[in-house]
Amino acid sequence: MIVKTFCARMDHGGCGLLLEVEKGRIVKVEGDPESPLNRGTICAKGVAQIERLNHPERLRHPLKRAGAKGEGKWQKISWEEALTTIARKIRERIQQHDERSIAFAQGTPKGLELYLMIRLANGLKVPHVVTPGPICHMPRETGALITCGFFPVPDYDHPPALVLVWGSNLFQTNEEGIIGSQLRRALDGGARLITIDPRKTLLASKAHLWLQPKPGTDLALALGMLQVILDEELYDRDFVEKWTTGFGELKKHLKSYSRKQIAEITWIPEENIIQAARLYARTKPACIQWGNALEHNINSVQCVRALMILKAVTGNLDTPGGNVHRTSPPVMRPGEFVLSKSFGDKGEKLLSPEFRLAAQMGFTPSQSIIKTILSGKPHPIRVMYIQGGNPLLSYANAKETFQALQQLDFLAVAEIFMTPTAQLADIVLPAAMNFEFDDIGHYGLPHGFILARPKVVDPPDECWPDSLMLNELGKKLGKEKLFWPDLRACLDDILQPAKMTFEDFKKVGILKGKWAYKSYESKGFPTPSGKVEIYSSRFAEWGYDPLPVYYDLLESAKGAPQLTRSFPLILTSAKDPHYFHSAYRNIASLRRLSPQPVVLLNPETAVNLRLKEGDWACIETPTGTIRQKVAFDAYLHPTVVIAAYGWWFPERTDLELSGWKESNINILTENNPPYEPAIGSTNLRGFPCRVYKE
Repeated sequence: MIVKTFCARMDHGGCGLLLEVEKGRIVKVEGDPESPLNRGTICAKGVAQIERLNHPERLRHPLKRAGAKGEGKWQKISWEEALTTIARKIRERIQQHDERSIAFAQGTPKGLELYLMIRLANGLKVPHVVTPGPICHMPRETGALITCGFFPVPDYDHPPALVLVWGSNLFQTNEEGIIGSQLRRALDGGARLITIDPRKTLLASKAHLWLQPKPGTDLALALGMLQVILDEELYDRDFVEKWTTGFGELKKHLKSYSRKQIAEITWIPEENIIQAARLYARTKPACIQWGNALEHNINSVQCVRALMILKAVTGNLDTPGGNVHRTSPPVMRPGEFVLSKSFGDKGEKLLSPEFRLAAQMGFTPSQSIIKTILSGKPHPIRVMYIQGGNPLLSYANAKETFQALQQLDFLAVAEIFMTPTAQLADIVLPAAMNFEFDDIGHYGLPHGFILARPKVVDPPDECWPDSLMLNELGKKLGKEKLFWPDLRACLDDILQPAKMTFEDFKKVGILKGKWAYKSYESKGFPTPSGKVEIYSSRFAEWGYDPLPVYYDLLESAKGAPQLTRSFPLILTSAKDPHYFHSAYRNIASLRRLSPQPVVLLNPETAVNLRLKEGDWACIETPTGTIRQKVAFDAYLHPTVVIAAYGWWFPERTDLELSGWKESNINILTENNPPYEPAIGSTNLRGFPCRVYKE
């Protein structure tokens, strides 16, 4: 039997799949050539899903800690005991009117589970829901909303004449609603390509123009391009006059940056900045494909705003082949689903209300929760529930995260495998995977469509979907009226505004909104002024910079000159195309493709450090030291180091928590201020390091 569905949970998902099913087991995974998203292409992670489904190390039963934290001794328990124990720990805090001592945490959201978690937290009046938001997607979404009122996506349906890829690598990673085959089709159709990346990736090697900035200086580069476009009057005068506010203020602001200064900051010659600006502004239509790399420093939101201004002033906003507004399909709104109106005073109880954009989205930056656990201020946090995440590998300053998780009175973790974080838990819950339950993909994402992900096979033993765990936990906590008799009823409620059930949706596969171009011409932009706000009135009101201002990542660091003398190289990171964050190092086919954590160095730099390819090297920052294996990249800037991210060693039972600190780049990162002021992003790229032979 062949079943049509969509890839999910190996990354952000979206590729159409054909699954061959025999006797209740999936025996083959192929790309669906009829899918409008991927048209039959599929990556190594997609193929490896059968290995993951049938992996012998899957968690299959609820477990209770039977020894010291991290000792690895477990007792199998029933679901009844597991949920009752978690509910009791949460209820004890609520009965003491201490809801703020509870925290829920989500890793990368891949389905409805995040929304069920927020719904449960809001129903219980628990204000702390920790997500990767401040360093993943939310700077782009909120920065765009502040500027133009919607999240613009590249329009690959109407082929662009030029694609400006900035901090993204779609040939190796997935950008939520956009996949690499869509970009590839545009390039095959003749679109010109500008790539902005410190590394000459496969994508950059295909570019008509590759700009290689100093890591962390993207905002300065964007301001330099804007300066060229305004000085040479390459902007869309009609659009600017009718549909923007603050253009005059921007022109004055840009005069504070000289071309020479921007070239020095970014390491990009002036002529290359001018060439990129002219090519983008003069080629119609053009779109910007941006990526998560932009969100990893204290300039994240303002960098997004600068790129939004680039799209607007060149007339590439909400126009065919540009960056467009994809309205959502007619389903239950996420705000209604998570019961946002039921917790009206949530903003007053958040840990970091000063991050206004994070507060508006209702989440807590990870560094805020970690520091609060350790300090007990402004109030103690005692109980934590984590799903789909591995904070020991994904939170900045992993050592501090380790100390915080150990300090909790109670930690529950829902997982597929026994990760380093799960090894510190008091209760571990076995999670089902994609294909093992009904789900809706891309719900709540601003890409204008949702995907049906039907159940294809049964989960093994006692594995439950995360959404079911939360639904049943809500009932255990006395919130039966807020939850559903089963998950199918939940899905049907979400789809009710579209006048369909999940059974109907399965037959459709994809549900889109009513997409149109230039809707602003009849409705205006959904901003206070009804226009694109180059000068942000709300940022001015909140005390943030109303125009994008570049801040050097080292200027605010104490003792910066001495720091750079001791740590003369600049560290950044790259995601491995064969993994997803810290996941899948235990899947044999993927591990063969990428067996070890690799640090990339320019060969000349390596020779000066007496390092050869294949050597194990130490990478050190003021925060800590890790080891990774040396590989050469002749195109890399001599002072830039690109380390691998997300590494632990599931096979190494001899190492503490499966080697959580051996090669983990977050041993090197810092979670202290300064933060991005509006959303709380930490600096994860472009900071000083040194490298030496182990």
